Amino acid sequence: MYLTSEEKQKLFKKHGKSATDTGSAEGQIALFTHRIQHLTEHLKKNHKDYNTERSLVRMVGKRRSLLDYLMKKDIMRYRAIIKELGLRK
Repeated sequence: MYLTSEEKQKLFKKHGKSATDTGSAEGQIALFTHRIQHLTEHLKKNHKDYNTERSLVRMVGKRRSLLDYLMKKDIMRYRAIIKELGLRK
């Protein structure tokens, strides 16, 4: 698989509160961003893979809703994760 448990722990440790805190919004957003980048590269090679395309759109929507939640909850954490991951609205 493209994402091992060690890589997930590194993502959560870097962007979340700790390596085992998988529930924080920042950690989930970072994980979704990593998966979105992977699926985007896959779709560049396999442009007729419509199931993956649908999954990608759903994942982008989930990440967007998490970002909206974080923006309402704590604007400073929102700005930090946007800057850290290089996202734009």
